[in-house]
Amino acid sequence: MSRPLAILRPEPGNAATAARVRDAGFTPLVIPLFEVKPLHWTPPDPARFDGLLLTSANAVRHGGMGLALLRGLPVLAIGPATAQAARAAGCDVARIGDDDFASLLRESAGFERLLWLAGQDRTAMDHPALAATVAVYASDPRPLADAAALRGSVALVHSARAGVQLAGELDRHGVARAEVRIATISARAAQAAGAGWDAVAIASAPGDDSLIDAARPLAIDP
Repeated sequence: MSRPLAILRPEPGNAATAARVRDAGFTPLVIPLFEVKPLHWTPPDPARFDGLLLTSANAVRHGGMGLALLRGLPVLAIGPATAQAARAAGCDVARIGDDDFASLLRESAGFERLLWLAGQDRTAMDHPALAATVAVYASDPRPLADAAALRGSVALVHSARAGVQLAGELDRHGVARAEVRIATISARAAQAAGAGWDAVAIASAPGDDSLIDAARPLAIDP
C-alpha cells in the first residue's frame, strides 16, 4: 500500500510533476499552494551585463517580450528544468547548477556583471558578480479551504517558500505535521519547513526525478 504524493507547486509545473508521479507508480494529490503571475517590467540595457542568471523556469515562462531583448546574453541556470525552459525560449545556456547559487558562480569564472531575472519573493543573494536584479513574476500564496486531504500523504516540497507555506497552512487548519511526511528538493527547503513531520527525505539533486526517488521509501508503507 502506498501513500499519495501531494504536489504543491503552481501550474504548469504541477501538472508536469503529476505526470511523473503517475509514471513512477504513485497517485498524485494536486494541491497547489501558489499561483504564478507575470509582472510588468522593463528590461535594462543588455550591454550593461555579461550574463543572465535564471533560478526558476517561471522567469522564462513569464518574461514576455522583455526576455526576447536579453537573449543575446549567455544564461547561468539553476536546475535542469530552468535550463530546458531557457533553451526552448531561444537562450544560450552556458552553465547549469544545482540549488547552490554560490557553487554555480564558482564554476562559472569570467562572469562579472550578471542580471538576475527573479521572482518578487526571493531569497536575497549577495555576490560581487550579481550586478542587478529584476522581478519578472510573482508567486502568490493560495490559502487552502481545507488541509485534511494532506493527512497521510507525502508532500513534495519544491522550494523553501513552499515548505514555509505548507507548514503554515497545516498549522492554520489544525492538521498535525506528524500526520504528513515530506520530501524536499534541498536541505534548505527541509530547514524552512521546520520540525514535527512524521518523516523527512531530501532529494540528492534538484529535479522531479530525484525528488520522487526521495519520496519513494516514505510513500510505501509495509
